[in-house]
Amino acid sequence: MTSIDRRRALRTGAGAAVAGALATGCAGTGPASTGSRQPAAPPPETPRPAAPSGGPHARPAPTARRFPGQPAEITHGPRDRDRVALTFHGHGDPATARAVLAEAERAGARITVLAVGSWLDEHPDLARRILDGGHDLGNHTQSHLTITDMDEADAQAEIVGCARRLRALTGSIGSWFRPSRTQHSTPLITRLAQRAGYPHVLSYDLDSLDSTSPGATAVTRTVTGQIRRGSVVSLHFGYADTVAALPALLDDLDRRGLRAVTTTELLS
Repeated sequence: MTSIDRRRALRTGAGAAVAGALATGCAGTGPASTGSRQPAAPPPETPRPAAPSGGPHARPAPTARRFPGQPAEITHGPRDRDRVALTFHGHGDPATARAVLAEAERAGARITVLAVGSWLDEHPDLARRILDGGHDLGNHTQSHLTITDMDEADAQAEIVGCARRLRALTGSIGSWFRPSRTQHSTPLITRLAQRAGYPHVLSYDLDSLDSTSPGATAVTRTVTGQIRRGSVVSLHFGYADTVAALPALLDDLDRRGLRAVTTTELLS
């Protein structure tokens, strides 16, 4: 069976494989699965180093780094190279996460996952699975609440809480931070992220709108119709439409000579 045949098979079976999967949209486009939960409240301090889980032979986890010449909030990469970054909000049914990772790897693509801390609490093995696949792993807050509505102490607790979870699982706070339920950061959030060890806040310039569950064809059409060199695309784990759309999306990128790479590689 060829890789394209495998992708078609995945597209056909994706709905059944992840039926009933739910996740939370990040810009107010999906239902809030954490509605009455309060933000985590660890002491507001930079996470301390910890030994990574995964055994003595676990691959060292990359950490956040500064990219000279890039703004504090990054929305896209260079427009003169045939590279794009597919970034996934890490939340929802872990079956969809594993399906997305497997399909990306079959196509030779690498992605960026911004994981919610409470999701990693429930599925800690996925942190190492993401890294071992050669993908970027980052911080998408601890509880996935609307961070722009929080005061400074609560917002810092959300950022630091997820950073600590990442550090405990991988030995690193992760490569990136993306605020929850907003496309763009604020000066306060950017300052708190930098205090926690993230030189940049990762935004995006293309919203796939997959969290509205418009159907796989619509997700593919939205992305392929707007993507261009350097694009950073917002996608989500937890949605059957996203899993079903991915084979056609990756096929289209391949035909156009665009490589799906990690955000770190996009900017390097």
